[in-house]
Amino acid sequence: MVTQKDIEEAAKIIRNGGLVAFPTETVYGLGANAYDANAVAKIFIAKQRPSFDPLIVHICHNEDIGKLSLNEDERVYKLAKNFWPGPLTIVVPKSNIIPDIVTSGLESVGLRMPDNDIALRLIDAAGCPIAAPSANKFGKLSPTSAEHVRKQLPELSCILDSGRTIVGVESTVITLETDGFRILRPGAITSDHLSKVLPMSGKLSEDILISASPGLMKSHYSPEKPVYILGEHDIPQELSNAAFLSFNGSAPEDYKTIAYLSHSGNLQQAAVNLFGALHWLEESDIDFIVSEAIPEQGIGIAIMDRLRKAAYRFHLK
Repeated sequence: MVTQKDIEEAAKIIRNGGLVAFPTETVYGLGANAYDANAVAKIFIAKQRPSFDPLIVHICHNEDIGKLSLNEDERVYKLAKNFWPGPLTIVVPKSNIIPDIVTSGLESVGLRMPDNDIALRLIDAAGCPIAAPSANKFGKLSPTSAEHVRKQLPELSCILDSGRTIVGVESTVITLETDGFRILRPGAITSDHLSKVLPMSGKLSEDILISASPGLMKSHYSPEKPVYILGEHDIPQELSNAAFLSFNGSAPEDYKTIAYLSHSGNLQQAAVNLFGALHWLEESDIDFIVSEAIPEQGIGIAIMDRLRKAAYRFHLK
């Protein structure tokens, strides 16, 4: 159980230029004072993260939008009213108060207000916005528990442990065009949700740069064991030492290990269980992982996005 004393001690570390791992509703984040370029640099070092991959800045008050963005856009406040706190990151033109290292030199910054009481209390106690990617080594599996953080970042001294996260996949990231929003990274907040508040942009997405948002690289969220997706990859014939990711509660008998994302085809359950299952299988003695394809509707779009990125590096031609 995380106490107020724990939060105050973690906030002091943030103010003094250190790093803290903390829970959000999506995954655990690795946070530093977003105003302190030297502190933010420690994130890139700890994660072995390339400097071209920007960070999301977490806030706890809507008033911070005006401080951190260059031009106030009423649509941002409209989105915040409907979806914050929540798993939505909004990319806005950044103010000069944000160091360039946070945004990898881009003139925009992703802002988000997490739907997690510990995260919000930490940001408030620190007295500054917190720049935070997921608390894992770059490109590896995202952490949905404090134990996942400890496994990948054993040198980290401060982890606020509140158990498993409740969403399980990273936030939806959007940018605003003149004619509406555009999704850069899918998550629990879907285009159907957003379209009730703002129109979707009619512009095509082919011009999105990899550096426009975290999580856009083709290979990401990757375990050490090869990942195959039914219907998308050629599955090895020998399955006696393989694992199967089940979405509907059933699995072929040939597999050594079965991990259930859901027993009933529930997309929300699958999202919550995805990274935990992959962490578990990564540590097991199986040779590779085969996953059912997840229906690409709602949060299923985000789940398949993460599965394809987990599999990508094992299927390069």
